[in-house]
Amino acid sequence: MTSHHQGHRRGIAALLPSPHAHDDDTHAGHTHAGKPCCDTGGRRVAGDGMPRIVFIGNPNVGKSSLFNAILGAKTRVMNAPGTTVLLEEGVYDHGGEDWDLIDTPGTYSLLPLSPDEEVAAKAVMGTGGQGAPDAVVAVVDATNISRALYFLATVLELGRPTIVALTMNDLAAKQGAGIDAGELSQALDGVPVVEVNGRTGAGRQALMDAVAAHLGGTPMPHGLAPVDPAHIDVQAWVEGGADARFDWAADVLSCLDMHARDRVTVSDRIDRVLLNPVLGIVVFLLLMLGMFEATTTLAGPAQDWIDGSVRDWLTTGIDWVFALFGPSALDTWFHSLVIDGVIDGVITIGTFIPPMGIMFILLSLLEDSGYLARAAFVMDRAMRCMGLDGRAFLPIVIGFGCNLPALAATRTLPDSRQRVLVGMLVPFSSCTARLSVYLVLAYAFFRDQAGLVVFLMYVCSIVLILLVGVLLKQVRFRDVRSEPFAMSLPPYQVPRLVTLVKSVLMRLWGFVHGASSIIISMLVVMWFLQAIPATAAAGSFAHVDDVHDSVYGVVADRVAPVFAPAGFNDWHASAALMTGFVAKEVVVASMAQSYSIDTGDEDEQQQGEGSLGAAMRASFDESSGGHGRAAAVAFMLFTLAYTPCLATVAELRRQYSMKIAMQSVGLGLIVAYILAVVAFQTLRWVL
Repeated sequence: MTSHHQGHRRGIAALLPSPHAHDDDTHAGHTHAGKPCCDTGGRRVAGDGMPRIVFIGNPNVGKSSLFNAILGAKTRVMNAPGTTVLLEEGVYDHGGEDWDLIDTPGTYSLLPLSPDEEVAAKAVMGTGGQGAPDAVVAVVDATNISRALYFLATVLELGRPTIVALTMNDLAAKQGAGIDAGELSQALDGVPVVEVNGRTGAGRQALMDAVAAHLGGTPMPHGLAPVDPAHIDVQAWVEGGADARFDWAADVLSCLDMHARDRVTVSDRIDRVLLNPVLGIVVFLLLMLGMFEATTTLAGPAQDWIDGSVRDWLTTGIDWVFALFGPSALDTWFHSLVIDGVIDGVITIGTFIPPMGIMFILLSLLEDSGYLARAAFVMDRAMRCMGLDGRAFLPIVIGFGCNLPALAATRTLPDSRQRVLVGMLVPFSSCTARLSVYLVLAYAFFRDQAGLVVFLMYVCSIVLILLVGVLLKQVRFRDVRSEPFAMSLPPYQVPRLVTLVKSVLMRLWGFVHGASSIIISMLVVMWFLQAIPATAAAGSFAHVDDVHDSVYGVVADRVAPVFAPAGFNDWHASAALMTGFVAKEVVVASMAQSYSIDTGDEDEQQQGEGSLGAAMRASFDESSGGHGRAAAVAFMLFTLAYTPCLATVAELRRQYSMKIAMQSVGLGLIVAYILAVVAFQTLRWVL
């Protein structure tokens, strides 16, 4: 376990005696079977409810991967009773009998320091309205067995039937320190141990068979004293029995072959670079640059194909269907609604899939390889200037994928004030929905440096988070103090292809499923606003000669002068930003829709070099007095900083309050406007 500012109870592995010091320990090699520490009288009978199986373990031990490998797609997310901390639950069919499986947040102790640790502790103890578990699956990391044994001791003392799931043993074996499951079970005085691999699913059936065989009870190892979870002072129990648990863990270690445990591993050598305060940050920035260069380079052709060929195929097909009802059907308002509303929405969603898919693949590779935990560690010092620690960086990293799960991740922070502070910073994480805006403008105005421009937008996002965080800390969150921080760093490993593909497809489907209704609905609403003439001379419904004369154009025109100091005093830009309040995914679609109606036929699009890119360059040059590039940068910065989407605002309100949500919206608008104005007024002398 690598730690920084390590606090009490966190340095468990460091407190354990060296395994080599106990090779001749007289307590080694316990072979007694022991008696069951819990006798539930067998399985529950029908009508008493399903057996409840709780999975628990330290963070980063592969617990959730194992849980998902067992249940597949049959899991559902739920709130723990009385909290907003999320749990995963699923029903498992074992030989015709249904079990209720519960996956808890990772925790280092049953004496919690954060809401997620509290939920995990109550779930395994059966307190706080969680319901007593019929069996506990304690997930133990073979690469960090010393730390895991102390935590396992507290779980065993609860007296529930406990089955040990030994994970990461393949990685431990590569380090020359693999653990034999039977040998470990014998050292635990008969507690069942099953070797599993959450990434491949190997051992999952054997694990569930072991659960079935031991629902009636498992042995209590010598050296541990059982307790009644419902009638104990948890703090006194955990702290009072610490020495006995350390001694017990040392005895267990002495029974195992630990000759390679002190060997310097490949992960250790890599961490000397990646955890360096300077080199670690440099590597992180280079990886980010590589990610966004790959996104812009690989996604461009696929986006062009979808926006060009696929759009033509769909349009031709729709025209053919309408032509069956006569030539006049092609000139109806309904045909226009389908082509310019629904089809535009479908194409917009399609063009988001390539860059988001590439981004999800790269983020999954970094996460599954074990690197993201290192990124949080090297950012710990930067987070502390805001009264936070490296744990706060994880929700922000998640925010670069989507702000909604990032807000959910703030629930694991140990203090409510920290959660609010990080929650107000998450909207400044540049989510993948904003990426589409960067790509279009970067290709249109900075063709040869598009990848660099997109990368700099993400650098600006990180810098903005730090600056706004320091400002909020000084103005509103002066009482926020960082907690002692320790993080378990998983060993580096090669991600599994099948698992990676499943994860990426699930994320993409989640985006498409969640965003499609918003995007298509918004574009249909925009079509109606564009179809309603604002003046009698503008034409009739659905036959407005110039969209600028529609209700949509008039409203956007009234808003546009506000952005004159930022260089984009243009109704196309202000209209797109207005729709962006609902979802950033709609910004590009709104601009494309308004320009296409305004400029007539669409030419072939080639990464911002077609009619949309040409139209944007012309209007931005005009509104900025010939400084279109500076105005484009200002527009991208405004898009980066202002309200991400209504779904994020709703989540802020749900988690915190309407007051916090409105303050977050106001802060985003103010920061975005100042940033855009300063950027334009500065860059117009350079670009």
